[in-house]
Amino acid sequence: MSSTWVVGDIHGCADELAQLITKLQLGVDDRFISVGDLYHRGPDPVGVAEQLLALPQFELVLGNHERVILERMQHLPEDADLSGFDANDLAGDGGTSIASFDPQDSFKLLKLLKNRPYFIRGQSAHQSWIVVHAGIVPGRTAEMCNDFDLTRIRQVEIRGKGHFWADLWQGPELVIYGHTSAPKVRPQFKGEQMLSIGIDTGCVYGGALTAFRIEDQDLVQIPALGR
Repeated sequence: MSSTWVVGDIHGCADELAQLITKLQLGVDDRFISVGDLYHRGPDPVGVAEQLLALPQFELVLGNHERVILERMQHLPEDADLSGFDANDLAGDGGTSIASFDPQDSFKLLKLLKNRPYFIRGQSAHQSWIVVHAGIVPGRTAEMCNDFDLTRIRQVEIRGKGHFWADLWQGPELVIYGHTSAPKVRPQFKGEQMLSIGIDTGCVYGGALTAFRIEDQDLVQIPALGR
């Protein structure tokens, strides 16, 4: 049986990503989907890009940092040369830093982002699912949300009080998301049915890089390496 693995926010942690890919032993029919935020804050964005460019099973939903980069680059022609950009050019959301790299390698970072969606839908044997970076506004479909919501949502305000969006999500799809880091994965259930799971376990902050297999809800984690 093929596997659909979803990996949490990588944030430039290339060494942990390499260990994770080795541990998963991906088959040719498997899928490896990132929730986005590939590069910023961590030590080796180019190393992340090189590994993922070489991985045929790789898929990506755009995170808030990718969204900001692409908005900045949208004036470029389709056939523009993507090399020669530096770390300042590729700063993320809110000016979040990206580790310095050879500007000649910027095409690798940008090539990986081209023509990527903000969410991916699928169906397992038991439940339909959606992979998205940050989440979905409760009561709406992913298609009804804008790019900002899909890549930035955390709180939903009801009667003047903020609520974490996943606490209000009623499905029916299982939503797999990143963006909001926590020491452990954050599953939400309705009875025995999982409705959402947050898989950003803060590798770049000293936590772990987490992959979640949709078919059986298995988890594989690589602890952050000391730097």
